Amino acid sequence: MTDQKKIIAIVGATGAQGGGLARAIMDDPAGPFKARILTRDATGAKAREFADRGAEVVAADTHDPDSLKRAFAGAWGAYCVTFFWAHFSPDKEMAEAKGMADAARANGLQHVIWSTLEDVRKFIPLADTRMPTLLGHYKVPHFDAKGEADRFFDGLPVTYLLASFYWENLVQMAPKPGPDGKLTLALPMGDKKLAGIAAEDIGRTAYGIFKRGSSLLGQRIGIAGEHLTGTEMAAAMTRALGREIVYFSPTPDAYRAFGFPGADELGNMFQFYADCAEPVNGIRDVARTRSLNPGLLTFEAWLAVNKDRIPVS
Repeated sequence: MTDQKKIIAIVGATGAQGGGLARAIMDDPAGPFKARILTRDATGAKAREFADRGAEVVAADTHDPDSLKRAFAGAWGAYCVTFFWAHFSPDKEMAEAKGMADAARANGLQHVIWSTLEDVRKFIPLADTRMPTLLGHYKVPHFDAKGEADRFFDGLPVTYLLASFYWENLVQMAPKPGPDGKLTLALPMGDKKLAGIAAEDIGRTAYGIFKRGSSLLGQRIGIAGEHLTGTEMAAAMTRALGREIVYFSPTPDAYRAFGFPGADELGNMFQFYADCAEPVNGIRDVARTRSLNPGLLTFEAWLAVNKDRIPVS
């Protein structure tokens, strides 16, 4: 019966990660869980779409800790994710994380998944000049703030989930014509492999973690659909798009100098992915991800569905 199902409170359910989890729960009507959608706008189109499919919709704001406590009340578990790109503030991101952890603790939740990332400063200290320090205190702010916020979840029944590069980013980072006119995929990765994943698979893998229950509490689980070099990604895009795509690897300094909003942050991120490829890719185990999410997409499979979203001129 529906009223016997365990409620999962999903932060960011109208976004990429939380939305994938919400859909995974609703796509499994015989499963043990019910989705509770947390959103600032409970009357919005996405919220109504979830409500029409039987999900509970609750108004909550990640900047309002009391609203989170109310929204987590009566839930069995919660999926917690922050929204750095909405405000570009590590301080706000950590405040959001603390509010979620406090709400989970206040309501005695049984399983929390915290969507986190590495604190890059543990690998590349602030004093290390091979990568510039940003905002005075960070190497990759949207990584470092999440990693620093892990401490708020200490003592909770938590699984730490580390996602990978969203392949959806390629819609905005689409290949552009180079000086020779060839479409060029520019990533400052050299010959190192980049762990990537379809955004929808993050939520679906989180669903697999919730289904495993207490056996995964306290663990750090990195997830990926594949580990690919820039050359391999360009070749797959060539096959999918029917246009030759070549891979070009600028230096991190050159990438940071491209000047688009966030170029310095993304340049540092890719440099971290490349310079620390062994530990970064080592924790993002594709086989383990597939064991939690048997429908996990490869890059080729993701391209087959999404190729028309990638603008090429």
